[in-house]
Amino acid sequence: MSFSIQSLPAHGTPFAGGFFGGVVRDREQLLALAWAPKDEGVSRQILLPESRKGYPLVALSCSDSLGNTRALAELGSPAAHWALGLRIGGFEDWALPARDVLELGYRHLKPGDYETCCSFRDGDNPSSVPPGYPYFDGQILQTEVPDFRTGGAQAFEERWHHSSTQAGSGSAWYQHFINGIQRPGNVSVEGAVRAVRLIPLSA
Repeated sequence: MSFSIQSLPAHGTPFAGGFFGGVVRDREQLLALAWAPKDEGVSRQILLPESRKGYPLVALSCSDSLGNTRALAELGSPAAHWALGLRIGGFEDWALPARDVLELGYRHLKPGDYETCCSFRDGDNPSSVPPGYPYFDGQILQTEVPDFRTGGAQAFEERWHHSSTQAGSGSAWYQHFINGIQRPGNVSVEGAVRAVRLIPLSA
């Protein structure tokens, strides 16, 4: 099935095997996000094992989730292998979200009503459509979608989540789903992961 940007549903509604989560631009392609259902596409994982040091930087894209995930899998990432092994809704192209993809999970589907962190450039998202600007007080409110609110059947865990975007040889970007903070974190520490699909949009 082909989708255009004009035909996309509201955030948090069923879409393409998951739930619609926004649009990103990867190079010249517009891609719609589908977050995996919570009961099938959420886990707690490490990105790379503690025993390996000095990982090559192979997953640096802030928008190409599938490319990052495949590259991390080549390094032996448990989280990447988990995502690539998912079969949900008849689809097999699930991935770990890249940094800017993960940010849209918070921006559009924030579960709680905690105050959003506004330090440095938290929320800056040049890949999103439209581009996202850094958070400021009162901007990011709790989602209006009941299933994605705290305690809802599809709500994001209120803890920090791994992205698939490396920030260094032993770190990757993460997003906190309580206050929105974005920082590099240790790839060998367990964190929440939620799979996503990115669906090309027609003109």
